[in-house]
Amino acid sequence: MPFETLIEPPKAKLNPALKLTLELGPIVLYFAVYRLYGLLPATATMMVTVLVTLGVSWTMLRRLPVMPLVTAAIVLVFGGAALITGDKTFAKVKLTVLYATFSAALFYGLVFGKPILKVVFDEALHLNEAGWRSLTWRWALFFAALAVANELVWRNVEEATWVNFKTFGIMPLTLLFAMAQTPLITRTMIEEAQDGDAF
Repeated sequence: MPFETLIEPPKAKLNPALKLTLELGPIVLYFAVYRLYGLLPATATMMVTVLVTLGVSWTMLRRLPVMPLVTAAIVLVFGGAALITGDKTFAKVKLTVLYATFSAALFYGLVFGKPILKVVFDEALHLNEAGWRSLTWRWALFFAALAVANELVWRNVEEATWVNFKTFGIMPLTLLFAMAQTPLITRTMIEEAQDGDAF
């Protein structure tokens, strides 16, 4: 099967409850294992759960979603490096690399006229081109900000505080940011964007 067919959005969708479980489950398990056993066991747990998440997606949908696939690759590489070397820095910088990768990919798409966000969300969102450009710019900047924030936090606070930030800070910030895009999405779904509207 060609690789492209593995990452194209399928018509089938996960049950919302299952989708929420797959998104939040790894985070909850990561935090629970960290509190009981520490960062490296929590990192190993995250590595297992991302593989389970991909397995469930493949079993249910017969495809590998783009963002979870990239996330799993980075988690496995940096998590594996942390476990092999015993250096927790790899586990902490993993988020920086992840969000920087997302940001760079979105900027790359914008530069070459191929908004990658449209590929990821086209199944659920139907925006005009100006809307996709605007949304892509915003998410690219947001992911860049998260990468910078992760660097600032893990380098300047205790490990437990960083774990709390990772577990209870990034997800709410992401949800709030996503909700803040509702006016843009609504506007560009129901009417043609005007010239110069795109940011």
